[in-house]
Amino acid sequence: MREIVLDTETTGFDPETGDRIVEIGAIELHNHLPTGRTFHVYINPERSMPQEAFDVHGLGDDFLKDKPKFAEIAQDFEEFIGDDGQLVIHNAPFDMKFLNAELRKLGRSTLPMARATDTLEMARRKFPGAQNTLDALCRRYRIDNSNRTLHGALLDSELLAEVYLSLLGGRQPGLVLETVRTGDSNAGGQGNSGPRAARPKPLPPRLTEAEAEAHAAFVAKLGDKAVWLRYGGTGSGS
Repeated sequence: MREIVLDTETTGFDPETGDRIVEIGAIELHNHLPTGRTFHVYINPERSMPQEAFDVHGLGDDFLKDKPKFAEIAQDFEEFIGDDGQLVIHNAPFDMKFLNAELRKLGRSTLPMARATDTLEMARRKFPGAQNTLDALCRRYRIDNSNRTLHGALLDSELLAEVYLSLLGGRQPGLVLETVRTGDSNAGGQGNSGPRAARPKPLPPRLTEAEAEAHAAFVAKLGDKAVWLRYGGTGSGS
């Protein structure tokens, strides 16, 4: 299974009002393991950078003015994500609307939302009412994000990949625990393929005689339909 963990940085919040993508970072996973393939590019947005956005990612006009335009990197981007990989994105609707706005400008095919796995929605289902920003999830899962002083698309993709696997349960891909056979020498005879044998000697009761009598007296007051009567009779230790 191929997945692309992806993040973008932009000039603002809405491509419909002229905001553009200024950075894309992505890493490839195969069966939930990084393959070592990455995609990272800074993009000239062909407009000035608002101060609010600069404060988030630190990418200013001087830095971006000699970077390629989206039209120049679109082909490489599409080849990297391919048409078979699921896109793993934190707050997917945001990034997808920007990517599709850029692709639409060039007359290219847009990306269907069905291709996006939204880790923000995954986190909200798992931790309702909690903070579920990328930083908050890194803290919750004890993922080192100390290098994240500013937002950066490639670093954020790397952190998101760790968060994503943690949200899935942290299971190592391909790890299959075979059913241990009864009598397997590596399992100490603790197999689960058949019924467990009775103890050679029953465990002694933990209740004292006085406690058992007190419980029996309490149950007797509940009548003949008391739920306790379904489990061990009167509780006298029988």
